[in-house]
Amino acid sequence: MKKRILGKNGLEVSAIGLGCMGLSFGYGPATEHKSAINLIRNAFEKGVTFFDTAEVYGPFTNEELVGEALEPVRKDVVIATKFGFRNGDSKQGLDSRPERIRQVAEESLKRLRTDVIDLFYQHRVDPNVPMEDVAGTVKDLIAEGKVRHFGLSEASVQSVRKAHSVLPVTALQSEYSLWWREPEKEILPALEELGIGFVPFSPLGKGFLTGKIDTQTTFGEDDFRHVVPRFSPESLAANQGLLTLVEDIAAANQVTPAQIALAWLLAQKPWIVPIPGTTKIARLEENLGAAGVILSSKELARIDAALADIVVAGERYPAWIKEMAGR
Repeated sequence: MKKRILGKNGLEVSAIGLGCMGLSFGYGPATEHKSAINLIRNAFEKGVTFFDTAEVYGPFTNEELVGEALEPVRKDVVIATKFGFRNGDSKQGLDSRPERIRQVAEESLKRLRTDVIDLFYQHRVDPNVPMEDVAGTVKDLIAEGKVRHFGLSEASVQSVRKAHSVLPVTALQSEYSLWWREPEKEILPALEELGIGFVPFSPLGKGFLTGKIDTQTTFGEDDFRHVVPRFSPESLAANQGLLTLVEDIAAANQVTPAQIALAWLLAQKPWIVPIPGTTKIARLEENLGAAGVILSSKELARIDAALADIVVAGERYPAWIKEMAGR
């Protein structure tokens, strides 16, 4: 597995990481414990050194899972986790008060079975707490040896600049994929200017870009996609043009649509590290195979030209989720 660098302080990670959320939270029933441990360890054996979790995934159970799985190889991996919600529950609203950040750090260290958090993200910007106070608190935690690097998630350019003026931001994590390109407008230029890495979550469009979801697909009550407008039958039907483009390029390269979607992200900037998630070993292997897929300049130009004419249907979150998360 190739390596990439996030931020100016030289945080080296595998070119593709593993988003661990879906093993415990968000996409239906939690994966059976032994199977989840096996998947995480399998990822490490295949070269993944970058693992993403958060206290709200469960809540708490995902950090415990990641901590147990990676304890034997802790010195060889980078673990990212997050703070920012009241009592570790995304449904209770935002909370990035300094005392809460410190509490999360202490509790996450125990669940992750480690003495230091490699990358500590603010999960969502809290409008009630000055960013300078948030960054200042993480700066103190770094000075105390409990955290190595500071990150933000889904933050605006203004928030990134405020944080970076207090403490260098190593990485910004936000949604970015072939069907959500909003970061290209302002975020990516600002990150390049400041020397901050970018970690796209949902790089496969929450599964859509794998080609395995169509208008007949249904989602259970415990799969949050059942309330996402972009996954309504009408939106899925309207978005087939994008999927057809990806499938055509995949066929020409004798790879899968998922590998094209990830290879496209990797081709955008050398400091972009996507973190696709999965619960299946076969899909893990497929995703990691994207690191070896090199799209030609002609293929990238074809994708860009086609995307310019494609309007993706459906909001990526329902209104109540955006309000709850402060967006």
